[in-house]
Order: sequence, then C-alpha cells, then structure tokens
Amino acid sequence: MSNTEKGGLHRVRNFLSCRQVLSLLTMLGFMLNYALRVNLTIAIVDMVRPNVTSPQNATLTGNGTAANGTASPDGVDVNEERFPWDTYQTNFVLGSFFWGYILTELPGGRLAELIGGRRVFGHSMLWASLLTLITPLAAHINYVVLIVVRVVLGFMLGASWPAIHPVAAVWIPPMERSKFMSNMMASSLGAAITMPICGYLISVAGWASVFYLTGAVGLLWSLAWFTFVYETPATHPRITAEERREIEEAIGTTTSKKRPSHVPWGQMLCSPAVWAIIICHGLAVFGFFTVVNQLPTFMSKILHFDIKENGLFSSLPYLGKYVMAVASSYLADYLRQKGTLSTTATRKLFTAFALVIPGLLMVVQVFLGYDATWSVTIFSLALFAHGAVTAGYLGNGLDIAPNFGGTIFGLANTLSSFGGFLSTWMVGALTYNDQSFHSWQIVFWILAATYISAAVVFVILGSGELQPWNNPPERVRISDVTQEEGVPLKNEK
Repeated sequence: MSNTEKGGLHRVRNFLSCRQVLSLLTMLGFMLNYALRVNLTIAIVDMVRPNVTSPQNATLTGNGTAANGTASPDGVDVNEERFPWDTYQTNFVLGSFFWGYILTELPGGRLAELIGGRRVFGHSMLWASLLTLITPLAAHINYVVLIVVRVVLGFMLGASWPAIHPVAAVWIPPMERSKFMSNMMASSLGAAITMPICGYLISVAGWASVFYLTGAVGLLWSLAWFTFVYETPATHPRITAEERREIEEAIGTTTSKKRPSHVPWGQMLCSPAVWAIIICHGLAVFGFFTVVNQLPTFMSKILHFDIKENGLFSSLPYLGKYVMAVASSYLADYLRQKGTLSTTATRKLFTAFALVIPGLLMVVQVFLGYDATWSVTIFSLALFAHGAVTAGYLGNGLDIAPNFGGTIFGLANTLSSFGGFLSTWMVGALTYNDQSFHSWQIVFWILAATYISAAVVFVILGSGELQPWNNPPERVRISDVTQEEGVPLKNEK
C-alpha cells in the first residue's frame, strides 16, 4: 500500500471510528430491511388490475398475468403489465412473506452467535436484495413463482433482526448499547422514507422500478457492509489500538472470546428475566401491529378519512417513533454511565414509559376516537412514546446474557411474529358483522390492556443483571473455523 493510500485510510479512521461506521451501516441496514419488506405492499396497488370481475376485463397470457397498458389506479398512464388477481390472491401474496420470516427468527439468532452476526446480517440483506431484483420477473412468470420468491425473502430477512444482537455483544461497550440498539428503529425511518419515494417512482416509471431501486440500493449496502464491518475488533484491520482496547476492556468477560458451543436451554427457559423479554415483546408488538396495520381501516370505515392519502399523517408516526428511540436511548445510557440509575431500573423505567403511555392513550381513544383529528393525534403520540422501547426491553437480552442475545431475541421475535396474524384476526372477528365505533371501542380496550400488561410483566420479572448461565462450561471442543481470534493487542507503553 502506498503512503498516499495509508494517509487516506488514516484520515478516514480519524474521522469515523470503527464503531461509528458499524452504527451508521446498521442504521442504513434496518432502513433498507424495511424497504425490502414493504416495497410490495406499496407496489401491489399498481400491479393489480382494478375491478377485475370477468375474463373480458383483462387479456390473460396463460400464466395468470394480464398484458395491458391502461392507466394505473393513481391515474398515471404507464404502459406496463398488470395482473388479474382478486382480493384473496392479493392478500395471499402479501402474507406469504411471513411464512418464511417466522422460520428463521430463532435459528438466525443462534447462527449469528456461532458464526458471527456480521455474516448472518450481511448475507441476509444481500440475498434479500437479489430476490427483490428478480421480483418483477417472478411476477411476470407466474403468480406461484412470486409467492415462492416472497417466502424465501421472508426466510432471509427473518434472520436479520436477531443477528444484530451478537454484533452488539462483541463491538459495543455495555454502557453504549441503548444508543446502538436504537438503530433497529431506523426501520421506522425507512417506512417514512420508502412510502413517498416508492409512490413517486410508480407514478413516473411503473411498479417494477420500486423493486429495482430498493434491490440495487440493498446490493450497494451489502458491498459496504462486507467491506467496512468485521466480526470482532480483534479481526478489524483498520481499527486503532486505542479503540480496540477501549471496547475490549469495557466488555471484559461478559462476552466470551470463544463462542459458547451450546445453549443452556434449561436455565434460560427457567429464567424470569428471559420470560420478561419474551412476553413483553410479544404483547408490545401485538399492540404495535394492530395500531399500524388497522389504523387506516378504522379511519376509512368509521371516520371516512383516508389517512393513506395524507403523506404527513402516514409518515409522522414513524418519524416520531424514531426520534423518541434515539433520544430515549441516549438518555438511558447517560443515566447509567453517571450512576443515576442502575441498568435494571433504567430498563424498567423506559419500558414502563414506552408501554403504559400508549395503553392510557388507547383508553382516551375509547372516548374521543370518534373524531378524526383526535384519532390521528392519539395514535401518533402512542407510536411516538413506543419508540422508547429501545432504551427498555429491546436490548435487555444483551444486559442479562450477551453471549445468547441473538437466541433470546429470536425467541421473543418468533412469538411476536404471530402478533400480526392475531391482530388481523381479532379486528376481523370483532368488526365482521358490526362496522361501528362501538366494535372498535372493544379493540381499543384490548389494546390498552395489552400494552399495560406488557409493562407490568416486565416491571415485575425484568432484570438488568448479568445471568450466571451466560458463560456455560464447554461440552465439546469448538472448531477453530468458527473462531476469529484476530491478532493479540500489543501493550503500548
């Protein structure tokens, strides 16, 4: 390497630390994670021919597609193929993502603990980006092919969320982990940005452009991730000795240098602190899914106000949630570093705030929800407060067992994945024969009870203390293949 190149690397290294680069790429990764997940939700409105009731409405090509160049539902004349799918088929395509998603939550977390979160998170996003690029081709080939692609996409992205916990366990000092975990909420920021951008792209270039753009950006991100991120500080070629020493001394022995070859399932599943995270996350995500997914239906059916048509109302809750996630995480780490609050007290305080406030707002919604302005305000405030979970239970697995943070979050996210299905079924069952405000009041009471119950469970059972089973004795000799020790850090006088 020339002196010029070395000087350039030195300047970059002084400008951004390796942890800052990791944090930035993680934030962008979760923004893209959401974009790769919801792009079809936005594009499918333009992919399907409106009001398809008979074969005369579309010229079928023999494989379940319709070739035509009529104006899209948004009134834009784009000469592009559309498909004669009915409502059932459309929802089938949208729901197929979760079939794969739920399968890799737990295995993805455990795999990241064994081979490293960098590999699992990076490959998850890389293959998801490639699948996104071929989504238009899959749709043109056959309806079933598109479903297969979406299932595999879910399979890939399901591993990404729990995989980031093992990354944090080896890279982020304990007193900085709240801030780092707030990067996961960048998915909300991704939602706020993806929706308007994809809507504009569809209007000028057709629905396929949504998949080409998000897939291409995902590939560029993957290249940056594998170039600038390494499994451990010890294996990073560009890290300074000072930064590596700071990380390793702060983490100490809480995270094993040799990755544990087995999970102490008995002790883990008998731990109240673990169940506090699992139950709290399951209930909290159930409430979140219901609010986000069913709010447009409530506003449209009951208040006759289409929230999707107002970009501000669509994006504001997501932006607010991300702002709260970052602000509360910085505050939480500050309080812990100063010794003002213990880790246990901090996690319980912010979890209670993030869940009790939305619960109380749902009670207010029962009495004031008949007004559109009040409803939008209440739901926006509820999502804003919910962002504080990053300073609460969301990263709590790294407090109690950093060696198994991926497994714990995988367990919690597997349970919470059922929340989307359950919330849709609940609202459908309660409002099927009675689309009235009274039926929705029952929904809001259930949400209030769910949020507050989640907070109570965590306040009673939660803990921020390192658990004794975090460093189990090894049963077998771990293969050197899965270990990346790096070079020893030289003592500098």
